[in-house]
Amino acid sequence: MTKQSLGVAVIGAGMAGRSHAEAYRVAPTLYESVLPEIRFVAICDANAGFAETAAKRFGYERFETDWHRIAEADDIDVVSVVVANALHREMVEGLLAAGKHVLCEKPLSDSIENARAMAKAAREASTVARVGFTYRRQPAIAAIRELIQDGTLGKVINFSGRYWCDYSFDAMSPMAWRYRGAPGTGALGDVASHLSYIGEFMGGQITEVSGGRFLTAISKRPLPLADVQGHGPAAVSDEFEEVTNDDYAGFGAQLADGGVATFEVSRVAAGHPNGLKFEVFCEKGAARFDMLNPGHFELFLNEGPYGRNGYRGISVGPDHPYFSNGLPMDAPGVGVGQNDGFYFQARAFLEEVAGIPEEKSLPRNASFDEGLRNMVVLNAVAESAQQGGAAVSINDDSINDGEI
Repeated sequence: MTKQSLGVAVIGAGMAGRSHAEAYRVAPTLYESVLPEIRFVAICDANAGFAETAAKRFGYERFETDWHRIAEADDIDVVSVVVANALHREMVEGLLAAGKHVLCEKPLSDSIENARAMAKAAREASTVARVGFTYRRQPAIAAIRELIQDGTLGKVINFSGRYWCDYSFDAMSPMAWRYRGAPGTGALGDVASHLSYIGEFMGGQITEVSGGRFLTAISKRPLPLADVQGHGPAAVSDEFEEVTNDDYAGFGAQLADGGVATFEVSRVAAGHPNGLKFEVFCEKGAARFDMLNPGHFELFLNEGPYGRNGYRGISVGPDHPYFSNGLPMDAPGVGVGQNDGFYFQARAFLEEVAGIPEEKSLPRNASFDEGLRNMVVLNAVAESAQQGGAAVSINDDSINDGEI
């Protein structure tokens, strides 16, 4: 450990930015390894009102409206970048050049070219650069992965996942950065970045995608009369702008170990506010998870007479990853939710920055190279869709060479 304290800043005061800001405050209270003193220094957002409100709410010392002030500040060591995807590269490269440790929200960027450049910058940096894929930190999801890896469930035959959301179902939801960009930067980039990462987390690397399909259900959206924060409502004008990316995306995949996977994502799935759900079928059984009940998963093991066998419910508790000492009340059946994943993610990032050995720490967050791979998978899906669903191979050796 080289510093007695670490100063933290968050760039972006929207929904996810607030989650990062809170997570850094909670992180020092978790687990047994000793962190240096954490100083909560600044929240930055182009909207001064958003930045000031978040800084006051989460107890940060000041707010800024220009990210360059974060890069230049001597009292800041650790920065979360939680802004529109198209802004990631400039900020991340600037922060790394300034010697900051950077936790960047997924997806890594808005284009494969920018993602490659960011991964290169991270490899050359002297500081820690990680990508935030929070769902791997859900105790139930991590527990299912353990059952696969320790042989209880055995080799993955088929992963079937969907992530259905309805935050864009209302046709009068205001235009925002999420609706601008090339096909593949909509529901695919926003939502399938999570789901495809979980698919690889469970079943291993994706080597081919096929059947790529996109749909834009709402072709135009009204312009807002003020800045839009997260998925929240906003007053709109009578002027409309064209939506240029996807409301729905679906594709199939080949896994390196011989299994297959299917993925469906949507931001216009009526009645599904946060409908992440998957089922994984393996050689010795199966497991399934639904984010609507995140403290629970279901497990099927091929044991006993067929007529008396079936799925059984498992409530996560101290015997599962992240739970023991990760919650103030770490007893079986106690609720765990989406925000807890951000807490565990922030804790893992601070442990790594502080130099705590991995064997005494939470598992490390995803590297920028892993974030790049995630982008390559999504880019291949977009290419498949452009070719009418054709199969597109993903050669791991070519990821950094610009061939995909």
